[in-house]
Amino acid sequence: MNFVKMHGLGNDYVYLDAVTVPAMESEHDLPALARAMSDRHRGIGSDGLILICRPTAPGADVRMRMFNADGSEAQMCGNGIRCVARFARERLGVRSLPIRVQTGRGVLEIACEFDGAGRFRSATVDMGAPVLEPHLIPIDPRHVRRADREHEHTLHDGPGGSLRWAFVSMGNPHAVCFVEDPARLAGFAGIGDPSALERHPAFPQRINVHVAFVEARGRAAVRTWERGAGFTQACGTGACAVAVAGVLTGRMDRSAVLTLPGGELRVRWDSDTRHVLMTGPAEEVFEGHWLGGR
Repeated sequence: MNFVKMHGLGNDYVYLDAVTVPAMESEHDLPALARAMSDRHRGIGSDGLILICRPTAPGADVRMRMFNADGSEAQMCGNGIRCVARFARERLGVRSLPIRVQTGRGVLEIACEFDGAGRFRSATVDMGAPVLEPHLIPIDPRHVRRADREHEHTLHDGPGGSLRWAFVSMGNPHAVCFVEDPARLAGFAGIGDPSALERHPAFPQRINVHVAFVEARGRAAVRTWERGAGFTQACGTGACAVAVAGVLTGRMDRSAVLTLPGGELRVRWDSDTRHVLMTGPAEEVFEGHWLGGR
């Protein structure tokens, strides 16, 4: 099967065109295919697999299905959806603007920016409103307790001792820990085993883990452990979650630049609509033909 390798700030995925070949969605063991293709030694190498499919929701241009490198299916991917929009525009001939992509959290709109020659430059995704109700994120209240700052909690028997966490869902669950020393970003120093945090009993659907250092009210540095993928160069939904958590805990303004290992994302949490808008690049790396098994 043909594939395209794309990334948003180094958060890389293998993309398959199931619009042109709809049977691709039904004829393959997609979790197994994601694990095989994502393998960085025996496969193509990626943080996961994204299928671009025919939509089933009214008004959507395409539908996105996203599988992590471990084969688990996720509801959303902020960096991945920007690449889906570029793929839809350049390879599927979608001309509507904004491009409307059906995801696990509904149909999202992506506004594309182009240079003077009409080439793709960046995309802004309307990520919708963040979900803050613990039972919807979801968080199991039996395993957390409120901390001294509003919107922060500590974990019962969790890695990292008494660290404070803010919980946000952007269609997928996120835990955010703000640190005072930027040295703690590297390798989550003093935070604890991120795989244990991902699978802590407080998180019935596992969780994406982020450590952030606020450099100014409009800027923060972030490191991410993605559920099902491990440490990644960037996480779009995670950057949005950090920005929301920064506002909720009084650390950050509603417009901010989030610096990740792969580059920068611009995030704005609109006070009127409560929607989060995320702007960043989407890059195509190469295309090829997969010869591996299903």
